[in-house]
Amino acid sequence: MTVATPTTFEIKSANFPLVALLLKSTDLAALAREMTLRFGDIPDFFDQDPLVIDLTPLQAATSPSGGVIDFPALLALLQSYQLVPIAVKGGNSAQMTAAHQAGLLPAPDAHLLTPRPATSAEQPAQPDAPLVHAAVLGAMVIDKPLRSGQQVYARGRDLVVLAIVNAGAEVIADGHIHVYAPLRGRAIAGARGNAEARIFALALEAELLSIAGIYRTRENPLPPEVVGHPTQVRLVDGPDGEKLIMTAMT
Repeated sequence: MTVATPTTFEIKSANFPLVALLLKSTDLAALAREMTLRFGDIPDFFDQDPLVIDLTPLQAATSPSGGVIDFPALLALLQSYQLVPIAVKGGNSAQMTAAHQAGLLPAPDAHLLTPRPATSAEQPAQPDAPLVHAAVLGAMVIDKPLRSGQQVYARGRDLVVLAIVNAGAEVIADGHIHVYAPLRGRAIAGARGNAEARIFALALEAELLSIAGIYRTRENPLPPEVVGHPTQVRLVDGPDGEKLIMTAMT
C-alpha cells in the first residue's frame, strides 16, 4: 500500500505559553477577595490567557476543608478574570479526580518559569520548557504626562515613561518600568511574577511600589535618601522573605 504525505494537516510539537496559578488555599472566598484587590482595577490584565492550576502548595499545608476544592466555583472565578483554565498539576488523588471531572487535563510535566542569575560560558543555563509568559516584545513608550486616574499597562514588555506620573496615576508592566521624570503615582513591575523586574525613576516620590506582588505603600514611607532622587527599586531575598530595596543612583 502506498502511503502519501497528508496535504490537509501536520502534527508537530509546540511550546504552549501558559500562565500558572499556584493555589495556596482552598478558601475560594479569600481567593476572590485577593484577586479583586490585585486585579479588580485592571480589567484587561488577562486576555483569554490559558492557565494551569498548580496544587503543589496545598500539599505542604493542612487545609481546614481537608484539601477539598470546589473546582466548578474555582473555574468560574478564574474565567471572570478572562483566564481560561485548561490543566492542573500537583494535586493528591482526590483533587486530581475532581479536577478531571471539572474538565481540566492533567499536566504533571508542566514547568514554571523561575528567574535565573546570568550564567557564564563555564556554567551554561539548563534548558527547560517554561510554560508561563515572558516579556519578549519591545518596550512600550509613553511620552505624555499621566494624570490622576489614568492607567497604563505594558503587557508582556517593559514600560518607558518620558513624562511625569502624577499622584493617582498607575503604571504597570510585566517587565521593567523606567520613568524619566518624577514618579508620584503607583508603579507595579513584574506584574505576572517576574521577580527580576526593576523600577527606575528619575525622581522617586511614589504612592505605591510593587515588584512580583511584593508591595510597599505610603504607610511605609520611602527612605529619605531616595525621596526625590534618581532611584532603582529591586526585589531581594532576605532572612524574613522577599522585600523591596531602593538604591539612589548617582
